[in-house]
Formats: sequence, C-alpha cells, structure tokens
Amino acid sequence: MKLLDKIWEKLSGLVEALSRYPLTVAFLAAAAVVNAMAIHQEVDYTRYLLTFLVGAFLGFALQAAWERFFDKTSVRLAAMALGLVLTLGYFLIVRQYTSTSTETWIRTSVALFALLIAYIWVPVIKSEINFNQGFMAAFKAFFNSLLFSGVLFTGITLIITAIDLLLFRVSDKSYLHTLNSVGILFAPIYFLSLIPVYPGAADNNRSPDQLEQNREKVRRAYQCPKFLEVLVSYIVIPLLTVYTVILIIYIARNITGDFWIDNRLEPMLVSFAIAVILIYILASSLENKVAESFRKIFPKVLVPIVLFQIAASLLRIQETGITYGRYYVILFGIFAAVSGILMCFMAVRKNGIIAALLIGFSLFSIIPPVDAFTISRTSQTGRLTDILVENKMLENNTISPNASLSEADKKIISDSVNYLVMMEYATDISYLGEDFDVYEDFYNTFGFYRYDENPYRQDSVYLNLNQQSPLNISDYETFVVANFYTMDEKMDPIICDFESAGKTYTLSRAKTGAAGALVLTNTD
Repeated sequence: MKLLDKIWEKLSGLVEALSRYPLTVAFLAAAAVVNAMAIHQEVDYTRYLLTFLVGAFLGFALQAAWERFFDKTSVRLAAMALGLVLTLGYFLIVRQYTSTSTETWIRTSVALFALLIAYIWVPVIKSEINFNQGFMAAFKAFFNSLLFSGVLFTGITLIITAIDLLLFRVSDKSYLHTLNSVGILFAPIYFLSLIPVYPGAADNNRSPDQLEQNREKVRRAYQCPKFLEVLVSYIVIPLLTVYTVILIIYIARNITGDFWIDNRLEPMLVSFAIAVILIYILASSLENKVAESFRKIFPKVLVPIVLFQIAASLLRIQETGITYGRYYVILFGIFAAVSGILMCFMAVRKNGIIAALLIGFSLFSIIPPVDAFTISRTSQTGRLTDILVENKMLENNTISPNASLSEADKKIISDSVNYLVMMEYATDISYLGEDFDVYEDFYNTFGFYRYDENPYRQDSVYLNLNQQSPLNISDYETFVVANFYTMDEKMDPIICDFESAGKTYTLSRAKTGAAGALVLTNTD
C-alpha cells in the first residue's frame, strides 16, 4: 500500500509540474520534437534546440520569481510573456549566423547556468528558508531525477533490444530517440516536480492547514539524507583534505619554479576551488564536528591557493594572450577568492550572497564589451597584428611571407591564428581575407608551417599513406609489414624469416630501446 501511495505521489508531482511550469514544459516538448527531427533526418537544428532550451530555463526561473514575490495571475501571465519575448530575442540573434559557433554554445551555456542558479536562489531571498536548504533540495532533486531517468532509459533500452532480437528488427535510431525523450523531456520535468513551492506572496491566501502541509513538503525536500551526511562528512571531506595537502606541498616546493609555468596545475586548482565551494554549501546544512571544522578551515585555505592560481594565469597571459578559457579561469578565480573571504566572516545562512555573485560574474562574462569573447578576440587579433608589424610582414593591409622568423614568433602567430580560426573570427580580419583556410593557406600566407599545440609535450609526427596506391619496391628484394601499436612483453619478437643471396635472415623487434627498433640477424 505504501508503494502505491509513493507511486501516486510521484505521478501527482509530475502532473503538478505540468501546470506549475506550462511554459517550460511547452519549450521542452518543442526541444524534444526538434531533436527527434534532427536524429531522424540528420539535419542540424541546433539553433532551434538552443532557443527552446533557453525558453525552458527562462520559464522556470520566472515562475520561481513569481511564486516568491507575487500572487496575481496577471503578473504570472506577464512573466510568461516576458519569457517568450526574451526567447524570441535570443532566436533572432542566433538566426543571423550560418552555423552554431563555439562562442554561441558557450554564451548560451553560461546563460543557462546563471538561470539555473537564479532558480535555486530567488525563492529563498529574504525567506525563512535559507540558500543552503534550497541548494540541498535542488541537489537531491537533481540526483533523484538522474537516477530515475537512468533506470527508465536502461529499462526501455532493454525492451527495445529484446524486441529487436526476439520479435522484429528495430531501427538503431530508436535508442537515440529514447535518450532524447528521457533526457530532454522526462528528466527536467521530474526534477522540477521534486522542487517544492517555497514560502512566498501566495501564502497570504492559504489556510493554516495548507501552510503547514506546504512547510512539511519543504522540510522533506531540504532534509539531508543520512547517507549523504556520511558521504560528505566522512568520505568526501577527508579525500578533499588529502588532495589539498598534496596541492600545498607541490606549491611550496615549486613556488620559485614550475608552479608558474605548469599548465597541468591550472585545471586542478580550478577543480579544487569548485569542490571546496560546493562542499562548503552542502556542509552548511550539516551539524557535526567534521562539517564544522571544514567550514572553519577550508575557506582560509581556499583564498591563498586561488590567489596563487590567479597570479599564475595572469603571468601566462603574457605568453599566450587572452583566450576565452583563460578569461573564465581568471574570472572564476576572482569569484572563488571573494567567496572564500566572505565564507571566512559570513554566517552560513547568508550563503545566498555567493549565488548572487556567481550569477553576476556569469552575466558579466557574456555581456559585451567586457565579455570573454570580445576581450579574447581583441587580444588575439592585436597580438597577431603586433607580431606581424614588428617583423615587417604587414604593410598596406597585406601579409608578406617570412620564413626566417624566430621559433617564438612563429609559435605566437600559429597560436593566434589557430584560436581566431577556431572561434570563427578570422573572417573579420581584413588582411587574412574572408576565404582564408588555415589548412590550405597558412604556409603560403606566412611562409612557414603552422604550429599545433601538443598538450602532452611529446614530439610526434603523423604520416599517412594512400592505401589505394601501389608501392614501388623494384630496388628492394623483400617487403614486410610490421605493427608497433604497443610494446607487449608477451608479443613474439620475431616478425618474419626470409632468404636473400642464399642466406637466411630473421627480422625481429628489439626487446630494448625505442618502439619501432628492428634487428636483422643472419641465422645461417
């Protein structure tokens, strides 16, 4: 009986979500339909998909604002109309582009992230419910929806597989359609159904019984499960402590050397800052000694580490110029440093200020002229122009090839051109021309071959052989094919035996030395 009641409660929550977020549900349904068309027709509908997702996020963010501060239906309709207008405005912006660029994806992703944080933060502004509790409710809802969606997708996938194997042939695209329906339609709606209606302006029109019933739903939503408390307090925090000690030891040992030039450390420090802030907010809802110690100590550790990271990133800008990635690393570092200082002195109940800061920094990074993309485009274009002028390669808006440049200057030109082409900014640079192709025109334009950044710092060469063309071995006696993918000790070192001039030879792989080393021995 309890199981049936639980199922009925979940279904009721889904139905309530449909009426509570009509605009969001409509946009999610449209997004699912458009994505299904893209899967079936193999046509790019990315602009429409992103537009509908923006509309869906605007829908639930504006609904949260209405629930917190208003109770009139006319205001709700006005909020929905505002969401439609903003969505239309977004579509008109992305419609003018022939393709969906990296810049469009990142701008949209950052905007959606800001709307999601606003959805969590707005309902608890000046409320009896604090941000930590609202974040806990959203955190639980996210993983609940992830679990249910995963189980649902797995179950449907197994059913489709069984039908395909036992009854009749099913299209391979059925799996993508299933993922589309579950991921775009079911999962977000189920997530929204788990978010309670927080105390707001409409409470004035509710009876005492309704208010108490709603408060109970809210309490259940933000109550931390015992397993999560154990996970955070006795597993995640100790692991993060060990990770922190390793970072501190590395920084202390390399503060005068590799720390400032080690590109591998930057993502590790950013990940550390994200983990500390996330765990701090989760630990703010916990009442045990481990959580309390974490809240007291880690903000003080976070601030100096993040300041070192910001300084290192600023120094790297002198070598690489500003890219959108480095812009976001520095901006997040500033946010983390400010948040760390606030966490040192601010009561945990006021953690909503951190959410407000995050929204502000996110919007700052996508609004021209201070956004990541305007700044990075200006930086890389200026960097390229300066190095060309310095080497007298740019005159009268025309580039003169020069193969005698220093390796450092060649790398600067290559890096800047690579970035500008990747971000689709090269067509706006007059001296490159609208038809500039980095793969076909780079050598003829600059007089040297383009450098490609290798993140693994390994010297490698890629050679390709047309397998349809014959090989001329007229000057040779024997042709042998050998593979060197891995150096497996169990692999037979002997490749082949062959005869030449009445003698027998054995070609084998060398057991020591570099991969690809061969040994030819006379076995007679």
